[in-house]
Amino acid sequence: MRIATSQFQSTMNQSLQVNQERISTITQQMANLKRILVPSDDPVDSVRLARLDREESTVQQYRDNIGALKLRLTKSEGYLSNMVKEMNTGRDLLVWASDGGNAPDDLKAMVTPLTSLRDSLFFTANTIDQEGNYLFSGTATKTAPLRYDATQPVGSRYTYEGNTNSQDVIVGSGITQGSNENLKDLEKLLNRLDRSIETLKVPGASPNDPAVRAILADNLGGFDEAMNMVSSKIATMGGVQNIIATLDANHANVSLSNKTAILDIGQLDIGVAATELNGYSTALQATYKAYSRIGNLSLFAAI
Repeated sequence: MRIATSQFQSTMNQSLQVNQERISTITQQMANLKRILVPSDDPVDSVRLARLDREESTVQQYRDNIGALKLRLTKSEGYLSNMVKEMNTGRDLLVWASDGGNAPDDLKAMVTPLTSLRDSLFFTANTIDQEGNYLFSGTATKTAPLRYDATQPVGSRYTYEGNTNSQDVIVGSGITQGSNENLKDLEKLLNRLDRSIETLKVPGASPNDPAVRAILADNLGGFDEAMNMVSSKIATMGGVQNIIATLDANHANVSLSNKTAILDIGQLDIGVAATELNGYSTALQATYKAYSRIGNLSLFAAI
């Protein structure tokens, strides 16, 4: 049977091309340590890998959200814990001020620490984060939660300007957690404290004066209310941190499972790939040699 030169060249070129493409593909697979470079390499496993990649991306986003939420809660909890300590100190001062054995000069000496306490609570409540957002104004993060207006009468100079809405963060499938807090009602304590300070400033103020004792007693009640309010928020934050820590551990297990599955499905068997590469390289060399020898043959050489 006679084979036309064009047919022979076409067959040989096709064989060379197939072998070269397989060598190139296997080389890329070995370089990337991946069995599947394009969906056509394995359509079924490509779909499985796409689903696993999508799930892993979602899980990683949950973990990133949890990390940011944990940082914010830890920071807020620290500020609130310090506020409780300061409130305890202020309450002790008022208990001391209510002692009927104090002289007017003793009461006057308490003005400075109480003023420092009032200002410290005010500035802590208006704390901002590294992005310039207020921590304790609800969702109104660009608005200072507490405002001071010196033009107002004593007892109403401090007002709450934020809101009580919650900034919810997605930490799992269908699971959200609040990332913010508010200090509504803290202004009541500051106004009571402001009133106590002004009262103690009055020359000759005495703890035995019913009016003075009434103001100090009201302020003591304000400290108790504020401490209970802030302490309950701290407890809530602690509970949330326990919950998200458990969720993060669960997400970590899911992530590990996904990564293991991705590795098992998409990882290249180097031994098999090396054997295939060697086989195709040998076939390619043989094709070149055959093409060269056959191309040099001529019918005239047999005459």
